[in-house]
Amino acid sequence: MEESILENPATEPETGVPASPGWGRFFLDVLETLLLSAVLFLAINALSARVRVDGFSMKPTLQDGEFVLVNRLSYLVGAPQRGDIIVFHFPLDPASQDLIKRVIGLPGDVIAVQSGVLSVNGQPLPEPYIAAAPLYSGEWVVPAGELFVLGDNRNDSSDSHSWGMLPLKEVVGKAVLIYWPFPKWKLIDHYDFSKAVQ
Repeated sequence: MEESILENPATEPETGVPASPGWGRFFLDVLETLLLSAVLFLAINALSARVRVDGFSMKPTLQDGEFVLVNRLSYLVGAPQRGDIIVFHFPLDPASQDLIKRVIGLPGDVIAVQSGVLSVNGQPLPEPYIAAAPLYSGEWVVPAGELFVLGDNRNDSSDSHSWGMLPLKEVVGKAVLIYWPFPKWKLIDHYDFSKAVQ
């Protein structure tokens, strides 16, 4: 009686060793991995930005050299609010380095600084986050489509009090997280002025 031998296509003939997928499969796996990485990279960059704090204008909230994650989608469904810390293109030179400041005035607001006290629409603004009271004074009206932004280190910050209003179109997004250096990892506190200023 003859024995019938069924060949297993998954093994090499006569050796019983599983057949290798070959170099073609290896390169296909590498290509798939690279394509997936590229798609993830583009998606992450479309949704967020990473910014290095350069300088001391946001002390004590943010320190020089910290890296911050920025949510690019924050203002697609809503507008910036007072107290938000935002990243934006410098309006006098949009191609230069992005800046990071705190939103103080919204369209239609009247901002005033007198005797070290900042007020919005005639109401003093509580600011527990600043390094020191501002030494300058002035009054500004925020036009439609623009914001008034200041650094938390009021006396060492190039911001709206010196170069003017920030057009909304220059806003990149809302700073949400300090992610480097790792021991300082934390969510960024955006002060809520909604009850302080009506």
